[in-house]
Amino acid sequence: MKKILWSALILTLVATTSCKKDEENEEMTGPKTFTVTVENVMEEKDFLLSGTTGLIEPGMTAEYSFYAAPGQYLSWISMFVKSNDVFIGSPMGGVALYDGNGNALSGDITAQFSLWDAGTEVNEEPGTGANQPPNQSGPNTGDDENGTVMMLSAVGDGFSYPTISDILSVQLTYNGNSMFTLSAMNTSASASIETPFAPGVWVVHDSGLTPLFMSGSAAMNGLEPLAEDGDNSMLSTWLMDHSGLVSPFAPGAYSVGSGNGVFADGQQASSELEALAEDGDPSGFDDVFNTPVGGNGAGPLFPGSSYSFSFSGSAGDRLSLATMLVKSNDWFLGLDAVQLFNSGTALSGDITDLVKLYDAGTEVDEFAGAGMNQPLFQSGANTGTAESGTTQEEDNAGSHVPAVENIVKVTITAQ
Repeated sequence: MKKILWSALILTLVATTSCKKDEENEEMTGPKTFTVTVENVMEEKDFLLSGTTGLIEPGMTAEYSFYAAPGQYLSWISMFVKSNDVFIGSPMGGVALYDGNGNALSGDITAQFSLWDAGTEVNEEPGTGANQPPNQSGPNTGDDENGTVMMLSAVGDGFSYPTISDILSVQLTYNGNSMFTLSAMNTSASASIETPFAPGVWVVHDSGLTPLFMSGSAAMNGLEPLAEDGDNSMLSTWLMDHSGLVSPFAPGAYSVGSGNGVFADGQQASSELEALAEDGDPSGFDDVFNTPVGGNGAGPLFPGSSYSFSFSGSAGDRLSLATMLVKSNDWFLGLDAVQLFNSGTALSGDITDLVKLYDAGTEVDEFAGAGMNQPLFQSGANTGTAESGTTQEEDNAGSHVPAVENIVKVTITAQ
C-alpha cells in the first residue's frame, strides 16, 4: 500500500513539474508582440559632391568629372596667384548644368567666370607685390583689408588686370548618364600678366545656394587662405564635411515566418520586390510599413523620422524587411530572415548590425543621387535600363554614400 501511494506521489510531482516547464517554455517562446522601428539617421548635408583641382600652370589644362542631376549647379574657384586675394570664380550661385527642360548643357562657359576680390588683404600691383605668393616670405603676410567679397571690376584699386577671357578657357562636356567633365585651361601666357592658378575647389549643389562665397559678405569657410595663399585645404575640408548623399526611404514591406517572404539573396527579384526597390512601391506585399511616426498618412521617410510596425511572432519565426533607398535605381535596406527567438529568448534591442544595403539586380545603377532613372528625377515608374541580375549586397555604392549604420537604425522590442 505504501509503495502504491509513493508511486502516485512521484507521478503527481512529475506531472506538475512537466506542466510548469511547459508553461515556462510557452512563456519564453510562445506568441509575443514585437514592435520594430526603422529610423532614417542620415546626416543632413548641404551638397552632393565636392572636390579639388591642382595647380594649373600657364598652358596647362585641368580636367575633372562629376555627376549632377537636373536642378543642380557647379561652383569652382581658384586663386589668381600673382595677386593678394584675387580668385577666379564661377557665379556665386554656380553654373547651371541643365536647361529649364532638364536637358544637359555643354559648351564654352568661360564667359560665366569672373575675377573676384576676397576683401581680406590690401591689394598691391599684380605680379610685383611683396605680399603675393611668388614674393612673400610666408602665408598670410599682407595687410588685412577687413572688406567683403566683390567683383574685381568693382574694387577700383587703380591696378590693371587681364580680362577673364585672356587668361582662362573653360569647357563643359556632358558625357551622358548624369556625368559631366569640366576642362579649365590656363591661357595667361599671352596675357598682360602671366600667372598660375593655385589649387582650387569645386562643388555640386542645388539651386539657390552660394557655397563658396557671397558678393557683399566677408570671406567664409576657408576662402581667405585660398584667395591669399593658394591654400585650398581648409575650404576643401569644410566642403567634404558638408557633402554626401542624403536620401529618404520609401514605404517598405516585411514578412514573419519560417523564411524570407520579401526577397531572396542571390536569386532574381520577384516583380513585387522590383517595384519596391525601383520605385518605392510595396503594394505587392501583404505586410507593409508606410506611415512615418507622427504622420497623417503614407509617405517617404526623411532623416530624423521613423517607421514603426508591430506583429505577433513565435519560436521558429523569422523577420525580414525591405525599404528602398530612394536616391538609387534599385537599392534597398534589408533584414534577411532574422530569428525572433534564440534559445527561448525573444529578440530585443538594436539590430542595425543585421541590416545590409542590397541591390535588387533589376535596373542598371546610376550615380546615387543624380540618376535620371531614379524616383526623384524619372518621368515615370519602371523607366530605367533592365539589368536581369540577382539580388545581392551592394558593395560599390560610392564614397559619397554613408555606411549602413549611418543610414538607418533598426530596433525591436518584445512584449
